[in-house]
Amino acid sequence: MTARNPALDECDNASLTNATGRIAPKPDVVRERPFGLRFVTPMFMGSALNPVNSSVIATALVSIAVAMGVTVGQTSVLISSLYLTSAIAQPAAGRLAEEFGPRRVFLAGILIVVTGGILGGLGQNLPTLLAARVLIGLGTSAGYPSAMLLIRRRATDVGLVTPPSGVLGGLAIAGAATIAIGPALGGLLVGWFNWRAAFLINVPIACATFVMALLWIARDPDRVRGRSAREVMARIDVIGVAGFATGMTALLVFLLALPAPDWIALTSSIAVAAALIWWELQASNPFLDLRLLASNLPLTRTYIRNGLTLLGTYVILYGLTQWIEAARGLSAYQAGLVLIPMGVLSAAASRVAAQRPAIDKTLTVSAVLLLAGAVATLFLTSHSPVIAIVAVTGLFGLMSGSSNVTNQTALYKQVPADKVGTGSGLMRTFGYIGSIAASTITGAAFHTRVDDSGLQHISLILIGLAAVVLLLTVFDRQLANSDTLDTR
Repeated sequence: MTARNPALDECDNASLTNATGRIAPKPDVVRERPFGLRFVTPMFMGSALNPVNSSVIATALVSIAVAMGVTVGQTSVLISSLYLTSAIAQPAAGRLAEEFGPRRVFLAGILIVVTGGILGGLGQNLPTLLAARVLIGLGTSAGYPSAMLLIRRRATDVGLVTPPSGVLGGLAIAGAATIAIGPALGGLLVGWFNWRAAFLINVPIACATFVMALLWIARDPDRVRGRSAREVMARIDVIGVAGFATGMTALLVFLLALPAPDWIALTSSIAVAAALIWWELQASNPFLDLRLLASNLPLTRTYIRNGLTLLGTYVILYGLTQWIEAARGLSAYQAGLVLIPMGVLSAAASRVAAQRPAIDKTLTVSAVLLLAGAVATLFLTSHSPVIAIVAVTGLFGLMSGSSNVTNQTALYKQVPADKVGTGSGLMRTFGYIGSIAASTITGAAFHTRVDDSGLQHISLILIGLAAVVLLLTVFDRQLANSDTLDTR
């Protein structure tokens, strides 16, 4: 018998299955629309806050550098800090949601986002903005894993093994589309107001999300009372979380130092990783379930494929955005307009992919789109017409939308029910590791100046990356079986 999810304890009365194999639904849930707008809207908005914040800053970096009296290169820490925080906090938030309840963690995260948005909007120096980005990364990381756990809980309540495709599709659209929309939104905000709007935009959105979640998402049962602090810390695996955070930080220091490698940081990262592996293999409730990753290879491949695909997406979002402004000569506002079709196509592709049951075929198409976009980027120059840039970014938009929603669907089917919070957060972690690598690639390519030569170097890296993703997808024979997996 598969282990039950601690976050679904309140559904124990619905645990019996009927003759059709569906879980017997709870009467009080059946009487209402289980996946109506009141349930999904706050979750979609909360889940979108992290990806939109990861990319909305792209078109504001030049303005921030001028306002703070620093170089554009120095402002890259505002990107990497949110990546690092999110990479650590996503699975941690998932574990907290499993232990304390997804609604509580979701609401707490939203309040942290409000704090970060206000701090950044009022910031007068780069360290303050850095602190704001860390808070935003921390708070927004609660959205996606909490939402996945809430959806799993509601599906169980109404007797479904898998929720309606539109629900998971909408959650993926909230992430995939906003990744692509972020630079466009940032450009418009900077053009209409100033760079502070890239921070302050979080405040009204987060406040609205908080109110809706407070009113429309059912309370979590109290599962903390009666536990000692030591028991709670053991179930969360605080040592595992701290080790993961330390190792990721050291790795980020190494990556940001390239092309001049910081060997001390790399050695520290490897040493911490080795210690973390030893600890997690001994832990009774490990933060990183290494045995699960080793035994569930389809899930592990989904993590890797998602991370590599998002690496390609973020290389374009940041590399091409900087190139559009610095080499092509467009303003932040104009750059934002150029990137709008990418976001629109990403949302459209997400919607189409959500209705397609063939996971393997959809991921193969997205890998081909990634390769086509990488090759097309190789031919862009500072004299290329704007329509050519729009066409290239459109390919990446189609790829981003289709791959994100399909990888998420594969994850939902492959991850055990009692690990859906941590598992969902861990997939975002793999994505942010890809994002950190993308920031490193962009920084190295434009190390001295942003020009056509650097963009060509980025394109060549993308071509190799796309080839790996395509091979990883085509030769994954178990992807087709994901459509019939039952992780109940």
